[in-house]
Amino acid sequence: MAAQVTALFNEIWEQYLSVTPSAKKIHQLLGNGNDVINDHVAYRTFNHPKINLAQLAKGLLALGYTECGQYDFSAKKLDAKHFEHADSTMPKVFISELRVEEFSSEVQDIITGLIAQLPEDVSDRADFLYAGRLWEISSKDYDTLLNVSEYAAWLAAWGYRANHFTVSINHLANYEDIEVVNATLKDAGYALNANGGEIKGDEAVKLEQSSTLADKAPVDFSDKTMEIPSCFYEFAKRYPLASGELYTGFVAASADKIFDSTNAK
Repeated sequence: MAAQVTALFNEIWEQYLSVTPSAKKIHQLLGNGNDVINDHVAYRTFNHPKINLAQLAKGLLALGYTECGQYDFSAKKLDAKHFEHADSTMPKVFISELRVEEFSSEVQDIITGLIAQLPEDVSDRADFLYAGRLWEISSKDYDTLLNVSEYAAWLAAWGYRANHFTVSINHLANYEDIEVVNATLKDAGYALNANGGEIKGDEAVKLEQSSTLADKAPVDFSDKTMEIPSCFYEFAKRYPLASGELYTGFVAASADKIFDSTNAK
């Protein structure tokens, strides 16, 4: 089963790199040419029964993942869960879903219209987690979503792909501190997400996170092509619990700011 999980994440990684070229360079920079351990991969979706969080998680559960934590982001109108594999070298997966019913009827209509273009069994596709955008959307509808939810606009434009991968600082050979990782990235010319500070979290909450600002890539809308934020790369340092085991969960206050790495405004 580990081979199946590895094969899945190789596909997800290649799709992610296709619109996030900086990640490949950063991977080489921090890994010094060696592979790096991926702490987690994050996904976004809408809370519609056809494609909700449970539908995205279904394939992961079949590969030996289990649900481990639940999170609420009231300001962004999101619910989220994270999943872990029995083999701790496999990446954790963080999946969030937008509470569509909390938006205006205009926004709900746009999102419902996107989902209506999908077959009922879309989540059964073997490539669902790297299928990309499976609906048509106009730049006008994208802009309407962007005005109320960066998250909704990003998802509408990009569809099903990893929103970000995350380097595990704990597993890097040449780095121990997130400050040094951040300094290395900035020295190499990468912009970091400074919303809420460049480092989110601390040793007290057992998790420190930072992230680049998303790359930009062209998206073909139904009426024109526009360059918009694509995906970003995150960096995480985990601290041990009293048991000596590393903390494996997520900190909602930190994750809330990490979401802003794809902001178009």
